[in-house]
Amino acid sequence: MLDDLAVVLFRPKFAENVGSAARACANMGVSRLILVAPRDDDPGRAEALATAKGREVLSQAVRCPDLETALAPFSRVYGTTARIGGWRKGFVTPRAAAAEIVPALAAGEATALVFGPEDAGLTNQETRLCGRLVTIPTAGGATSLNLAQAVLVLLYECLTTARDHARPGGPPAEVTPPGAANVGREITHAEREALFSALGKALTAIDFLKDDNPDYFLLPMRRFAERVRPTRAEFNMLMGVCRQILWATGKTGPGQGRGVPETAKDV
Repeated sequence: MLDDLAVVLFRPKFAENVGSAARACANMGVSRLILVAPRDDDPGRAEALATAKGREVLSQAVRCPDLETALAPFSRVYGTTARIGGWRKGFVTPRAAAAEIVPALAAGEATALVFGPEDAGLTNQETRLCGRLVTIPTAGGATSLNLAQAVLVLLYECLTTARDHARPGGPPAEVTPPGAANVGREITHAEREALFSALGKALTAIDFLKDDNPDYFLLPMRRFAERVRPTRAEFNMLMGVCRQILWATGKTGPGQGRGVPETAKDV
């Protein structure tokens, strides 16, 4: 039901929390756990909190050196945060996120839920890699949740929504038609980041973006792309536009935008 959903723990601080998060994954029917540069990678202490089913999830956990590598194959990425304001806009609740995630999974779009380290959460640099941000409503000023608790809340909403979609008379799931062309699929995280890298170079070349803080000024475009959900064909088109801008401004030769892949196959 949630086969293409993955929980990504970025630099978790305590092995016990990793074990408890694996237990939460097992409780909610999620088998994909990705650990990004864990700071306390002690399998024994993690397993003690995981229970039998959670240990199965732990044994299959994938370890990645950095967040970009971990997120590369996913079509949709949701980051979790308790902090709002500044760069962090366009929040959704866990329930609203689940309402988006479940139809996406039914359509074959692999989705990642990213959780930051217990002591600091995700930084602006890391939330920039997430297409959507999820915040869990809490009472008063007590916004800090245990890592495994946060994992459990989001996965509970996803499982409940998936069951509602599966029951007779429930909302119809959006399924990709058989034989749909590959160019019609939504772009992956790796393609998305390649696109914004290319846009950053092209828009800087025509002085639309300033060199002092281009990532900040690209944020509205990132949010726009998240709403539009570009396909691979649209990705190729936009990459071609970026190459042409760089050529027209003399930043590179025709068809050879530096750092700009020709098509999605080069990503």
